[in-house]
Amino acid sequence: MIARRLPTTRATINDVAAVSGVSRGTVSRVLNSEAYVSEAAKKAVEDAILQVGYVRNTAARNLVTRQSHAIGLIVHEPHSLFLEDPNIGSILLGTNSVLSDADYQLVSLVIDSDRDSNRVAEYLTGGFVDGVIIVSARAHDPIAKIVSQIGIPAAFVGHPVDIEGIPYVGIDNFAAAKAITARLVGTGRTKIGMIAAGLDRDSGQDRVAGFTAALGDAFDPSLVVQQPFYAHASGLEGTRELLRRAPDIDGIFAASDAIAAGVLDALREAGRSVPGDVGVVGFDDSVWAIRTQPQLSTVHQPAGELGRGAAASVLAQIRGEAVDSSGTFLETHIVWRDSA
Repeated sequence: MIARRLPTTRATINDVAAVSGVSRGTVSRVLNSEAYVSEAAKKAVEDAILQVGYVRNTAARNLVTRQSHAIGLIVHEPHSLFLEDPNIGSILLGTNSVLSDADYQLVSLVIDSDRDSNRVAEYLTGGFVDGVIIVSARAHDPIAKIVSQIGIPAAFVGHPVDIEGIPYVGIDNFAAAKAITARLVGTGRTKIGMIAAGLDRDSGQDRVAGFTAALGDAFDPSLVVQQPFYAHASGLEGTRELLRRAPDIDGIFAASDAIAAGVLDALREAGRSVPGDVGVVGFDDSVWAIRTQPQLSTVHQPAGELGRGAAASVLAQIRGEAVDSSGTFLETHIVWRDSA
């Protein structure tokens, strides 16, 4: 027979005051980390909290302050990719580190369908979060437009192509893609293709533009295979298609490391050696890059710093501080390994 726990009465601030021997106002000042409280009173209150088992009623506090002390992290990716993409994890951890230090709770909101978009839009307008960080915003994104309309403190990781006035933290995808493509050309490759993805957002568009600029007159649009997501499966399918179009391909720029890992598997499947027959480069410098054989030459982007920067921007807006809405670019660099 399983014993049932009897309901207990929740300890209140009055109980803490009675046990500690100080006023209710002093207890409140200790709980809110306010000044003008003696060390002796603070110690008495802390001991009383432990003795009576007091737990702050966050919901009641939020009703008074009209703040939730929660920040939403909105990720526009399929559920499977949310788990597969290490960059999203790094952004999430970077965001959480800043919010945790400021005593804010991170709320993850994954958008995988129109139904998700409608649900999240209703959630945001309900006042459940004090601000939002949006990752992978797409063109004509309804969530981004709602955030802009309701005026909630917000920041983007990456730069949405059709929303202005909201701060963002990103990287120069164009310059980075151009630099690593030029490095690939410098290895002597003469027929270079690309597996492109995310073309409904700034990162995908800018990486294709950088690739095109680096090749100049040697650019062949038929050697760009478009895929929907930065995923391993995109690398597999894209490379198979690229080999059908150009069996003599000798260089491939993959728009992400996850794609590049799929490229390597597809080339191995086709009996092509890397880097002997085909040189391969990726983008991100994620854990994919060092778990492949051979390890990937790639662009390092500071995913954790992107999350931290976006979180700091949202918190600054909540505090009423002026924030530059023109955006911030963080530095990238090439990491050259054996795949090229």
